This record gives sequence, structure tokens and C-alpha cells, in this order.
Amino acid sequence: MTTLDATPSTLAASVRGTGAPVTVVHGFAQTRDCLGPLAEVLAARCRLVTPDAPGHGGSSRHAHADLERGAQLLADTGGPGVYVGYSMGGRLCLRTALDRPDVVRALVLIGATAGLGSHEERAERRRADAALADRLEQVGTEVFIEEWLALPLFAGLPTWARFESERRTNTAEGLAESLRRAGTGSMEPLWDRLEGLSVPVLCITGSLDERYTELAGRMVDRVGTGARHEVIDGAGHAAHLERPDAVVEVVTAFLDELQGT
Repeated sequence: MTTLDATPSTLAASVRGTGAPVTVVHGFAQTRDCLGPLAEVLAARCRLVTPDAPGHGGSSRHAHADLERGAQLLADTGGPGVYVGYSMGGRLCLRTALDRPDVVRALVLIGATAGLGSHEERAERRRADAALADRLEQVGTEVFIEEWLALPLFAGLPTWARFESERRTNTAEGLAESLRRAGTGSMEPLWDRLEGLSVPVLCITGSLDERYTELAGRMVDRVGTGARHEVIDGAGHAAHLERPDAVVEVVTAFLDELQGT
């Protein structure tokens, strides 16, 4: 495994394996070490790049990056290949695919969204994100991680997939800035741009995550031909951690299809 430090134009990342390149991006308050079996399987069959998202882990120097800047950093870190993103990482990968079609050859989105549709929704979410960022800076990373993992959204995570020690390597300042700069409330909605995606797109959601399952269905409808939605039975928001075998099967089948085309 090769470890790459963050530079002014790239994110901190780990690179391992050989073969077709695949870049996988974690969710909010995680790090590149929180991807579980999916990363292990991909590293055995691909050249796997796992970056720390802006404001996370070794990419704290990029804490002020918004989603647009984060997409440029991600593209310059991962290079041409398939991009896989979970939740916040999915939003980052989606923006990268739209802004850098020269880099993203295919896209896998796990529990992701193309943004909030109305000004009112975004304003309300920005206020909520700002309040959460303030709380994070007030109590510190350790307490915040405990509160974050107690949310109903993560109730289905098995103990091994909580990655509490890995999450605590993040700084309060980095996570707070990520919320303010690249949270869903600050995100430019991408719904009107989805029809411009010409690469294969796979959306994955857990059947218990009703909100994101509905959003994924809408995204696939907008993208049209070349996009599909797989629902993982019995999984919630973090489907790749709650039912890793099922998600691995879906993702590797998708990659096999890409290599056959």
C-alpha cells in the first residue's frame, strides 16, 4: 500500500492493488479507513484509491473546500477510473462526474443524493448544518462521534462497522468546516444536470432507508439510460457496512459488466 500526503491540488489517499482504477470515498465523519469489506475486495482486484475527503483525516488542509473545489481535488487525486461514493462521498463523486467527465468512467452512489430542491429546504438545512458544526466545535470530536453514531440513521451498524477509533482521528475544526462548506444545505442542487451524465451509473440503497431509496429512484429516472438502482434488502443508510456481502456482489458485478463492454 502506498500512502499519499495531501498537496495543494490533491487529497491525502492510500493506493493499493493493481488493475483497473477504482476510487472509493467515505461518508461524513469517517476516514479512508472506514470502508470495510468493500475496500478489501476491491483492492484484491483493482487499483484502489481511497482518499480522505476534504476536512477529514489527512485532508484537513482542505477543510475550507466546498463541493465544487472538493470535486476538483478528488479528480486530481483519483485520476481516470470508476468512482464509488457513500453518502457525503457520493455527493462528492457525483459532482466530480458532472464537472470532470474526462476522469469519471462510471459512477456508484451508495445512500447519496443530488441535493435539496428548494431554496427553503436548503436554507433550513444550512441552519441545521451550522448549528451542528457549532456543537461539534463546542464538545469536541469524541463526544460528537458518540452523538453522531447514536442517530437513528446508523442504528443498523454492526459494532465492527462503527469505526469509532478511526472517526476520532478527525479534528473538530475539519469536520465543522466540512459541514459548513460541503454539507447538503450548502450544496448546489444537481438534479437539472443529471441528464448530462453519459457514464454508467449504479445507485445502491438499503430497503430500510426509505428517504434515500426514493431519492435514488428519482436520480436514476433523471439520468435515464445507463443508470440503475439496486435496493439491498434489510439494510439501512450504510448498506455497504450493514450488508457488505450483498453490496460487494452488486458492485463487483457492475465492474465486471464495465470490463466486458
